[in-house]
Amino acid sequence: MGHAQTLSVETGSCAAYTTMDALRRRPALSLLRDMAQKSAKEEAAERKEGRDETAPQEAQDAAEAPSTANGHPNGEADAEDAEAERASDEAPADEDEGEEEEAPSPEEIQAASEVPSAPVKLELKFKTYPGDQFTHDELHLGDKQVVKMYRNMLLQRRFEERCRQQYQQQNISGFLHLYIGQEAVSTGTVAAIRHGEDSVITAYRDHGLALAMGLDPGECMAELFGKETGVTDGKGGSMHFFGREERFFGGHGIVGAGVPLAAGLAFAHQYRGDEEICVGFFGDGAVQQGAFHEALNLAGLYDLPAVFICENNQYGMGTHIERAAANPDLYQQAAAYDMPGAVANGQDVFSVNRAVQDHVEMAREGQPSLLEVRTYRYQGHSISDPANYRAEGELEAQQKSDAIIRLKKYLLDEDLASGDTLDEIDEEVKQEVLDAIAFAEESDLPDESALYENVYAGEYSFLS
Repeated sequence: MGHAQTLSVETGSCAAYTTMDALRRRPALSLLRDMAQKSAKEEAAERKEGRDETAPQEAQDAAEAPSTANGHPNGEADAEDAEAERASDEAPADEDEGEEEEAPSPEEIQAASEVPSAPVKLELKFKTYPGDQFTHDELHLGDKQVVKMYRNMLLQRRFEERCRQQYQQQNISGFLHLYIGQEAVSTGTVAAIRHGEDSVITAYRDHGLALAMGLDPGECMAELFGKETGVTDGKGGSMHFFGREERFFGGHGIVGAGVPLAAGLAFAHQYRGDEEICVGFFGDGAVQQGAFHEALNLAGLYDLPAVFICENNQYGMGTHIERAAANPDLYQQAAAYDMPGAVANGQDVFSVNRAVQDHVEMAREGQPSLLEVRTYRYQGHSISDPANYRAEGELEAQQKSDAIIRLKKYLLDEDLASGDTLDEIDEEVKQEVLDAIAFAEESDLPDESALYENVYAGEYSFLS
């Protein structure tokens, strides 16, 4: 179930918000609805109470002053009475009025705004999921499923290796961000969600996750070739894979821009009232973007069914995380948004799977969370990056804990597959990637008219 890490923090001044929890810990729609209903009811009640208190004085004033028709104070009062009654009658009835939590009193709100007189001590607990701690039986993964996971990780590796080759041969152009070294993150995650039901979204390093989600390798390669048979008809390229049936909502090219979209997808699930969740991927560089913080704040505020997964591959382009983040333990950012945070070993597919299983379960119960997965990319930031910023021997040291080699050893040690079987899988995967290249080569380029297709979501008569 992971290990617990506890941090104690003592500060001289820290605002207390607990008295507002009754309002804050509600889903967004019910919160807004309840606020509107309470506003109408309370306004009518306050106006009625105010009139009751001033009734004796108003009666005396009415006796002393001659009555007139429209425009007299008494006439205004009558109009206000009628208006208040209408407001009270028209206030929408709360279906769950009997179970509704009471709003904080003015005294409670005042107390919540006061600064504590003594230092406040915060105890923060974070789960950790180290490598080599979990077995497939503990994770309820079948023997065949683990072999299938190995095959998918190998498919991602061989696909990306061929992408690099095809780029060098000028069959692929533009941006190309390879996923080599991070395969355990995508595969371990997809094995923990409801495939085809839960929503998944990521950033621009999206090839591996797309293959883990079940997108066709041939169509993915065709997209990289700019062919009309690609996953986005040859229009998106490397950074914009998309699979509607798989509920894979794309790669996105702007750093951090996909995180608010993940919050939006989670909100859509909450709005519809289904049991699905959204898993949003992003890199360590995105954590330094404002969009990340805005999205997590909304998710924490509205209890969105989301799992935010930070693929910390140590470098944002050429800048190491230690030089980019004031606190490089990125999972601890969760505390600022009142949600659980955890860190997993991204070079162990079982560590990732265990962590995501736990966090998906929380999301289905309306608890968003932040999961940092520490991994490592073997290539540069993009195909044009020689990665000269790495220390000598750094890459070789990381490759010693390669996730694919680690899982292969596990399969052999546990007698889940023989060496010959794994060799056959490797040959099958290599041929599958070669077939994908052939499919891409034989596919046609899009016609120029395709530029005008799928620009709008629907058909509009004024465009014809």
